[in-house]
Amino acid sequence: MTTQEPAAGTERSGNALRSVPLAVLVTAELISTFGSQMTFLALPWFVLQTTGSTARMGIVIAAELAPMAILGIPFGAAIARVGARRAMLAADFGRAPLIASIPVLHAAGALSFPLLLVIVAGVGCFNAPYFAAQRVVLPEIVGENEQAVGLANALIEGGSRLAALLGPSTAGLLIVGIGATNVLYVDAGTYVASFLLVKLLVPHRRRDTAAEDSGGVLAGLRFLVRDRLLGPMIASVIVSNMAGPALSVGLLALAYHDYGKSSRVAGVLVAAISAGAIVGVIAAMTLITRVAPFTLATVAFVGGVLPLWALTVKAPVAVLVLALAIFGAATPLINAPVLGALTMRTPEALRPKVMAAVITMATLASPLGAAAAGPLIGAIGTRPVLGLVAGAMTLSALAFAGVVLARQSELTPARSAGGL
Repeated sequence: MTTQEPAAGTERSGNALRSVPLAVLVTAELISTFGSQMTFLALPWFVLQTTGSTARMGIVIAAELAPMAILGIPFGAAIARVGARRAMLAADFGRAPLIASIPVLHAAGALSFPLLLVIVAGVGCFNAPYFAAQRVVLPEIVGENEQAVGLANALIEGGSRLAALLGPSTAGLLIVGIGATNVLYVDAGTYVASFLLVKLLVPHRRRDTAAEDSGGVLAGLRFLVRDRLLGPMIASVIVSNMAGPALSVGLLALAYHDYGKSSRVAGVLVAAISAGAIVGVIAAMTLITRVAPFTLATVAFVGGVLPLWALTVKAPVAVLVLALAIFGAATPLINAPVLGALTMRTPEALRPKVMAAVITMATLASPLGAAAAGPLIGAIGTRPVLGLVAGAMTLSALAFAGVVLARQSELTPARSAGGL
C-alpha cells in the first residue's frame, strides 16, 4: 500500500464527517440517549424503592431487552422496505408516549407491575429498529468509505457516551429532588426532540435495493453464518452481551446494598463507564485510521475486561470507578472499527438485515442475563455475581481474539468504494 492511499482516504473521511446531516444525527443521539440513560437508572431504582426486589428490577430490564432479541431480525426486513431514516422516525414517535405513560399511570394509581412490563416491552420493540437503522443510515450520509463509516460510528458512539455520562449522574440527583418516575417525563421529551431533528434536518435519500433484496427475512442471518470471520464471532458476542445487563444490575445492587442505598453512588458507577468511553472515542478517532480494525478491537476487548475483576473485592468507590472507566474506554475501540468493517463487508441491499441480525444476536442473551442476575444476587450475593460477569466477559474477549488470530487471511481492509 502506498503512503498516498491512506492520506486520500483520510481526506475523504474528513470531508464526509463535516456534513450537516451527520452533525444532526449525532446531536439527536446525544439528546435521546441523555433521556434514556436517566430512565436506565430511574426506572430500575423506582422498582427497587417500591418493591425492594432485585429480581423484579432485573425482570424490568429484561422486558425492555427481550423484544430486541425476538423481533430484531424481522425488523431488519422492515428497515429494508421503509428506509433507515423513516425507521428512526417511527421509533422515536412510538417511544415518547410509552415512556410518558409510566409516570402518568403511576400518579393515577393505575400502574401495576404487569402493566409496567408491557409498557417497557413496548419501548423495547421500538429500540430494535432504531439501533439498526441508526447504523445503516451512516453510509447514506458519509458515503461508501470504510474509514468514514468507522469514524462516523465513533462520533455516534461519542454522542451516546457523553449522554450516558451525564444522564445517570443527573438522574441520581433528580431522583432525590423530584422522584424517579418524574424523571421519565424528561426522557419522553428527548424522544420528541430527536424526532424533530431527524425529520427536519436529515434529508430523505431513496436507495434502490429492490434488485438485490430477495433473500427473505433471514437473509442477514444467513450472510453472517456463512461468513467464516463474522460467524464464529457471534458466539463470543452472545456471551459478552449476556454479561452486560447482569453487570448493570450488579452495579445498581452494589450501590443499594453495599454503599448505603445511595442513588448518587449508583449514578457515578454507571456514569464511569461512559466517562471512560468518551476517552475511548477520542482515541478511536486517531487509531482507526492507523491500526487494522480487528487488531484494534481485539487489544481493546482483552484489555478492557480485565479491570472488571476489581468489582469482586471490597474497594473504595474510586477504585471501582477507575476499573469501570477503563472498561468503558475499550467499548468505542471495539465497536467503531468493527462496525465500519462490517458495513463495508456487506452488500448494500443486505445491510439493514445484516445489521438487524447483528443487533439481534448481540442482544439475544441480554434478557437472560438481566433476569438471572437479580435472583443470583439474592442467592449468592452481589460480588460473586460480579465475579461471574468478569469471568464471562474475559472468556468472551479471549474467544474473540482467537477468531481474529485464526482468520488473519480474511481481514483484508475493504475498498473505500464499498465491498471487499
